[in-house]
Amino acid sequence: MSSARPTGNRDRSRRAAGWAIRILRDPAALFGILVLLLLVAAALFASTIAPLDPNKQDLGARLLPPFYAEGGSSEHVLGTDQLGRDVFSRIIHGTRISLTIPLVSVTLAGIFGTAVGLLSGYSGGRADTVIMRIVDTLFSFPGLLLALTILAVVGPSFWTLAIVLSLRIWMVFARLTRGLVLSAREAEYVEAAELVGASPTRIMMRHIAPNLTAPLLTLAVLESAHVILSEAALSFLGLGIQPPQTSWGLDVAIGRQYVFSAPWLIIFPGIAIAVAVLGINLLASWLRVAADPEESAKRFAAAADAPTGWSE
Repeated sequence: MSSARPTGNRDRSRRAAGWAIRILRDPAALFGILVLLLLVAAALFASTIAPLDPNKQDLGARLLPPFYAEGGSSEHVLGTDQLGRDVFSRIIHGTRISLTIPLVSVTLAGIFGTAVGLLSGYSGGRADTVIMRIVDTLFSFPGLLLALTILAVVGPSFWTLAIVLSLRIWMVFARLTRGLVLSAREAEYVEAAELVGASPTRIMMRHIAPNLTAPLLTLAVLESAHVILSEAALSFLGLGIQPPQTSWGLDVAIGRQYVFSAPWLIIFPGIAIAVAVLGINLLASWLRVAADPEESAKRFAAAADAPTGWSE
């Protein structure tokens, strides 16, 4: 008994070391993880990192250019907006909303969509047909138009926006889960559980659901990038985050009136959105390969066959 725990700890350490080595050998994955870590750090410690209050107005310093341009100030490294608010501080604080909205939306969509997919895939028959026709019908609605309609009727707020965006993507989780469950139903361990009399709920929760973690995690990371873009689009249109809160999309909307006179108002929030989406997409791509043994084998074989630059 005493030797089992150290052995388990060593196994976990080896697995962690193996994952770390794989990440370090993949520049794209390393970039994605570093971007995500920086974003999380900025969201958690925004009050410490940001040099100024993001809502503090100083009309005497309005529309100052970034520090590297003529007339710029080292106090406002990325310039100021039309009310004299520090652009860098607003981008740092905007990270909180731009990350929290995807976290909440993807969590809600993942829980509901996974539950629906489990039920549909394992039940089969008429229940599966009805559920998937509902999913297909909801897929036919333009997601952004549906979100705009709901937000225009209900009114924009943080929770309304998070729920509306989750309604756009839960069908993706349902479809993926259903497909995985249909494959898992034919597995020997599921058939063995059915033979010993395990209940459908126990089979779904104890035997099937744990094997869905890797693909669903990859999908969740990928959908987070889509939610960031959707939140930015809705905030840009005035139906997302509302002042005095700040987000990257809202900052771009505020700066669009000054696109020629003060382009930094949209350039820097736009760069933040682009870098965040790129980093998350690269991380999702790596997770997809890392979680799939066949894809990992293909990539390893491709790397082994690649020319090394040495000639015979």
